[in-house]
Amino acid sequence: MNPITEPTPEAVANLVAYFENLSPESVAQLDQFYAAHARFKDPFNDVTGLPEIARIFEHMFVALIGPRFVVTQQVCQGAQCFLTWEFRFQFRSYRVGQEQVILGASHLVFDAQGLVTLHRDYWDAAEELYEKLPLLGSLMRWLKRRANT
Repeated sequence: MNPITEPTPEAVANLVAYFENLSPESVAQLDQFYAAHARFKDPFNDVTGLPEIARIFEHMFVALIGPRFVVTQQVCQGAQCFLTWEFRFQFRSYRVGQEQVILGASHLVFDAQGLVTLHRDYWDAAEELYEKLPLLGSLMRWLKRRANT
């Protein structure tokens, strides 16, 4: 196993640029930024390996219109980096034409080669996604109000 070292500012900047310019075509370049055995976890997925991570990103472009990330801040210390971001997109079958925004953060861990070995996304699926869906959104907002009373 490779020792973990601090990623260079250039490696982090390149990764941020990759995220912000991610396209169906650039998913094939994932191996330039992620180790072969990297783990990706978010509220819906927990996978290991480049093919599985690529599948998640590829599906994002099939399921949504114009998905894109805007990285708003970054903090790096040692082999870890924490990015906050806005995920902007449109639903394909609901609220078409209305841009949606999910606010979230990614915890990244790098190996000695500057490749990501862990990518963990944190965001509130209930507030950021479920509340925006028909029927389910009404139920989620009602539950939220009930919990706050």
